[in-house]
Amino acid sequence: MNIWLIVGLSVCVVLVAILVFRLHAFLTLLLAGVLVAGMTDRSALDQYAQSKIEAGQWTARAAESFRTSSPVTRLTTEFGVTAGKIGILIALASVIGGCLSESGAAATIVHRMLRWTGPKRSPEALALSSFIIGIPVFFDTVFYLMVPLARSLRRVVGKDYVLFLLAILAGGSIAHSLIPPTPGPLQVAEILDVDVGVMLGVGLVIGGFSSVLSLGSARLINHFVDVPLRDLPYDASPSQNADDENAGNTVPAGKDGSVVPNDTLTDASDPAGRSESGPGLLESLLPILVPVVLITIGSIIAYLIDSGGIEPSQVTEWLSFVGDKNIAIALGLAFAMALVRYIDPDKRRTLVSRSLASAGNIILITAAGGAFGAMLRQAGIATAVGNLVDANAGLMLLPLAFAVTTAIRTLQGSATVAMITAAGVLQGFATADTLPFHPVYLAMAIGAGSKPVSWMTDSAFWVITRMSGMTEAEGLKVISPMSTAMGLSALLVSSLMAWLVPGV
Repeated sequence: MNIWLIVGLSVCVVLVAILVFRLHAFLTLLLAGVLVAGMTDRSALDQYAQSKIEAGQWTARAAESFRTSSPVTRLTTEFGVTAGKIGILIALASVIGGCLSESGAAATIVHRMLRWTGPKRSPEALALSSFIIGIPVFFDTVFYLMVPLARSLRRVVGKDYVLFLLAILAGGSIAHSLIPPTPGPLQVAEILDVDVGVMLGVGLVIGGFSSVLSLGSARLINHFVDVPLRDLPYDASPSQNADDENAGNTVPAGKDGSVVPNDTLTDASDPAGRSESGPGLLESLLPILVPVVLITIGSIIAYLIDSGGIEPSQVTEWLSFVGDKNIAIALGLAFAMALVRYIDPDKRRTLVSRSLASAGNIILITAAGGAFGAMLRQAGIATAVGNLVDANAGLMLLPLAFAVTTAIRTLQGSATVAMITAAGVLQGFATADTLPFHPVYLAMAIGAGSKPVSWMTDSAFWVITRMSGMTEAEGLKVISPMSTAMGLSALLVSSLMAWLVPGV
């Protein structure tokens, strides 16, 4: 069967199932994967198996077993492969995120940033804080943690509520799409065979510059759109939170002029159940910094050994071990678990189980998406796309990756699903010998494309509007253009780096 007919039908299944029938993403992706696997003809499977043999990845016996396996067997095999690659990482990262949010460590990072910057630079503090916290913590949790700060800052200065809200997006949302161990970037790295350490390092650089550019867009949007501070259902004291003629004078500043909101976390009932004294800044940062540093070291060691820069030894073997992404995250978790003493005992007992329950949902969706992408690859999508766009197209591949991801993201809403699907479609380019830049930039372009356009199909759109008090119309004026600006900023920075530093 024609590959483009298979792709068209499978994408239609994904969109109709999610948008019309409101089917869960896990079931939708499995259904699409079964459809693709069932429609793939024998010649495509033979070609795929032969490419694996030529690459030295399969033996002739393994290839023959693959050719004779049923569509469901091929799907479940790839599901297990994907889950094996990312399952432990996502599960441990979810527990780290739970420890950071419920112990008050995330709030400590934000408060310290605000104290250092003062009220004039509070948008930068919010963006930087959400960027740091967004590395191990899912974006909806980041926004939930930080929106009370945006509301408190709005009462301090009496304006710029939109700017404070979008500053959180400029940091946390960018990190969510570009930096592992969040599921989207992690799975894209696996599909495109990009080292996680390289993905992390380049993602930090591109994400950082993109956040700065996006903050400029936030200021522009804030200039044209004003959103009032409204009463919210979860507010502890609604009458103190809504706009009134004295807004901006209800929260005192510190002696140094910095913002010291006396109700920073009382806009909502405290979700963390924190004890009175929270963790310090270093203790709060260690669960994030330790994995980042170790994974980076592991990647550097692997590169130096492969390039002949150093000889393997017991020391490099040990560094490679602790630099493995799963071990590094586990060590980060050890530091995160030290934070549980700041959590209320009732919350403490269920912290890990609640975090793992949340991670389980993400792992299932990600593994199903990986299996769907694998079925597309087995059907020959890489060759088909390669026939349309020559790998010699160079930097034009990045806008292509951006456009493909953006189209999928805008239609069905999930950034993670869009990234996984686009990576499966574009995987063939990542291994092309003529690719003029490191495949990590292709991964970055896919991540950038997962930003536009956030609207009614995006669950984050509803989280932001409901938690901030925006109407749907205001959300379309604020969130949708901001998501587009973030995506274009990340694409611009990725393209510039691919041109200036193609080899990483």
